[in-house]
Amino acid sequence: MSFPEYRPRRLRRTPAIRRLARETHLVPSQLVLPLFVREGISEQVPVTSMPGVVQHSLDTLRRTVAEAAAARIGGVMLFGVPAERDAVGSGADDPNGILNLATEAVVSEVGDALVVQTDLCLDEFTDHGHCGVLRADGAVDNDATLERYTAMGLAQARAGSAMLGLSGMMDGQVGAVREALDAEGFTDTLLLAYSAKYAGAFYGPFREAVDSQLKGDRRSYQLDPGNGREGVREALLDVEEGADVVMVKPALPYLDVLADVRAAVDVPVWAYQVSGEYAMVEAAAAHGWIDRRGAILESLLGIRRAGADAILTYWALEAAHWLRADL
Repeated sequence: MSFPEYRPRRLRRTPAIRRLARETHLVPSQLVLPLFVREGISEQVPVTSMPGVVQHSLDTLRRTVAEAAAARIGGVMLFGVPAERDAVGSGADDPNGILNLATEAVVSEVGDALVVQTDLCLDEFTDHGHCGVLRADGAVDNDATLERYTAMGLAQARAGSAMLGLSGMMDGQVGAVREALDAEGFTDTLLLAYSAKYAGAFYGPFREAVDSQLKGDRRSYQLDPGNGREGVREALLDVEEGADVVMVKPALPYLDVLADVRAAVDVPVWAYQVSGEYAMVEAAAAHGWIDRRGAILESLLGIRRAGADAILTYWALEAAHWLRADL
């Protein structure tokens, strides 16, 4: 045989061969669209640090989820932006609070065409911006926060949410919410545990999107960016407590953790392509420094290749249209 003996390029020779040999695939049903709904507005409000992303009114939210259902993406994740906040996040479990009203509106609009998901965390609803109830010394009280989470989880389940996204990083949150749901008969309500949620620098634009009141940081409860094994341990604990799905967040800086979590658990593993990841690509593309569509699809494919079964991404709707057009 002539040199070289092995010729891997044969599998790259034509577009048809490359499609046939591709190891990792990306389809619309693997994408989940995060959406922000703001109380007291009648038209959508742009998020300046996230070009193309808006705070929705209830009416514009309905139109967007109908489009998402038509695009056949996997689901939507709803975040509420209330007009008023207090120390314990009272609006979070108020049946007439913006997030619960938005959940009812979305379920009414799309039914089971999408998996309707809701963020279960207090940070959008507190006047201090932390994900839990504060003690007198300013630290987050883990167990008092669990009581608020269970009340919030029950309110979201009653509003029709199919999946609760537990993103607060409190110890025991999955077990506490699962027990409360089961006791009230919501045994079919899914729990998505943000198991490996890291305290890092990629959340800034999101805080504009939810009008965060945070002062300081969340390093006492979110994971240290240097700790990969700890992310796996958190995922294992959440599975033991009853999580149906576990999450790694952010995605791009933690692909190694994502791969390790995927290898360690036997439930679906998701990743959140967060606001800072979105903003970086949009900013570079706006300057003409990168191919926008290529960078978006490559980043999503890389997250899938690392082990994510589904991805929360602000590009879900746009990427779904591209993927369907390429079929």
